[in-house]
Amino acid sequence: MLKRVFTAPDPGRTRLRFAARAVLGIGLAVLVCGLAGHSLVGAVTGGLAALLALFTVTDATVRGQAVTTALLPAVGLPVLTAAAVLHDHPVARDLTFLAVVGTGVYARRWGPRGHSLGVFAFMTFFVAQFLHATTDRLPELYAAVLLSVAAAATVRFGLWCYERRLPAAAVPAPPGGTGLARITTRQAVQATAGAGIALVAGHLVSGDRWYWAVGATWWVFVNTTSRGETLVRGFRRVLGTVIGIGLGLLIAVPVDGAVVPTVVLAAASVFGIFYTAAVSYTWMMLCVTLLAELLYGLLGVLTPGLLAVRLAETGVGALGAALAVLLVLPVTTHAVTDAWIQRALRCVHACTAEAAARLAGTEGADPAPRVAELEQLLGRVRLSVAPLVHPLNPMHGRKRRARRVLALLDDCAREIRGLVAVAADPEASHDARLAAACWRVEAAVEALTGGGAVPAHAERPHAVEPALVHLHGLERALAELAAPLRAPSRSPLVGA
Repeated sequence: MLKRVFTAPDPGRTRLRFAARAVLGIGLAVLVCGLAGHSLVGAVTGGLAALLALFTVTDATVRGQAVTTALLPAVGLPVLTAAAVLHDHPVARDLTFLAVVGTGVYARRWGPRGHSLGVFAFMTFFVAQFLHATTDRLPELYAAVLLSVAAAATVRFGLWCYERRLPAAAVPAPPGGTGLARITTRQAVQATAGAGIALVAGHLVSGDRWYWAVGATWWVFVNTTSRGETLVRGFRRVLGTVIGIGLGLLIAVPVDGAVVPTVVLAAASVFGIFYTAAVSYTWMMLCVTLLAELLYGLLGVLTPGLLAVRLAETGVGALGAALAVLLVLPVTTHAVTDAWIQRALRCVHACTAEAAARLAGTEGADPAPRVAELEQLLGRVRLSVAPLVHPLNPMHGRKRRARRVLALLDDCAREIRGLVAVAADPEASHDARLAAACWRVEAAVEALTGGGAVPAHAERPHAVEPALVHLHGLERALAELAAPLRAPSRSPLVGA
C-alpha cells in the first residue's frame, strides 16, 4: 500500500498539482466564508462544497468542467432544502435520502457530468445530516455553498488551470445497454437496496450517526461497475477507516479541536485525499477518516466512543453494499472486464492507425487523443481486474493470468507511446514495412476481439527504425495475449 502511493508514476506531476490546488481552493473557500461572517457550521459546509467541486468534476474539457461546476449549486441547494425541511420527519427524510441515492447513481448514464451532479446531490444531503441542518440555517448554508463553489472555481479556472496546457482527457463511458441491461440502471437499483439495508442497520447502531452507514454504501459504489470491484472497494474502505481511526486516536483526539493544529492537519488530510485518490482507495479513506475526525473535534463532539460508532457504521455500510451486489441484479466481473479489455484493444488499433497515418503525412492525423483514451481505458481494466489480483484472492491460477494480461496490455501501451513519439518527429518516414506491420496489428486486434485465430508471432528481421521496433513489440504483445485471454471455459480469466 505504501509502495503504490509513493512510487506510483505521476507524469507531469499532475497528482501533486491536483492535491496542492485543492488545498488552495478549499482554504480560500473557508477564508471567504469566515470573512462573510459565517458560523463554524457555515464554514464547514463551504469547505466541503469546495472539496466536492474540486474533486468530483471530471469532464474531458476545461469548458465542460466549468459548466458542470456552475451547475453544482442548482442540484445541491434544492437537496439541502429538502434535507433541512425534513429534519424532524425521520420517515420522509429517510425515504428522500434513498431517492437521492438512486437518482444520483442513475445519473451516471449521462457521463462525467451526471456522475458529478449525482455525487454533489448525495453529499449535500449527507452533509445536512452531518451538521444537523435545520431550516433556520438555510440562508447561511446557501451563501456558504455559493461562495465556496465560486472560490473553488476561481482557483481551478483562473489562478491555476493547469489543464489548459494538457490534451483533453478522454473519459470512457460505461458499457451501454437498455433497461436493466444498462449497468448504471442496475447499479442504481443495487445502491438504493444497499443504502436501504445500511439505513435500517445504521439506525440500530446509532440513532444520531446512522447516515455514516448510508455514506459508506454510497462511496463503495462510486467508480465501480461489477460485484467484484464493489466487494474489493468495500474491503478497502473498511481497512482505510480502521487505520484512520487508529491514527485519529493518536492525533485528532489529543488535538481536541485546537484551531491551529486542526487547520494544519486538515490541510494535510485534504492534500492526502486528492494525492492518493488515483492510486490507493485505502489511503484516501484513511485521509477522509482523519479529516472527519478533525471536523468533529472542531465541533466539540469527538470522543473515542464516536470513533467506535464510525467504525461500526462503516462496516454496516460495506455489508449493505456487499449484500446488494451479490443478491440484487448482479453484474459479473467477467462481463465487465471483457468489455473493458475489448475496448482497450480496439483503442490500440486506433492508436496504431493514427500513428501510421501521421508517419505517412496524412493531414490532420493526430494519435495523441487516442493515447490519452488508451490510458483511461487501461485504468478501467486495472480497476475491473482488481478483485483477481487482490492479495486475498485464493484462486492463484486466475490471479497469474490476470497479472499476465495486465502486463501485456501495459507492454502494448508502452509500445504505442513509443510509436506515437516517433510519429511526432517531422523527420520520421513511412515505408511499406510500416504499412505491413500496421496491417498485422489490425489483424491481431480483430482476432482478439472477434474470436478468430490470432496469428502466431513470427520473428522479424532486426529493425533499426524506431517505428518498426515499436510495431514489432506491439505484434509480440498482442500475440501473447491470446493465451491468457482464451483460457479454457472451465477456468476463465474472470468469473466473479
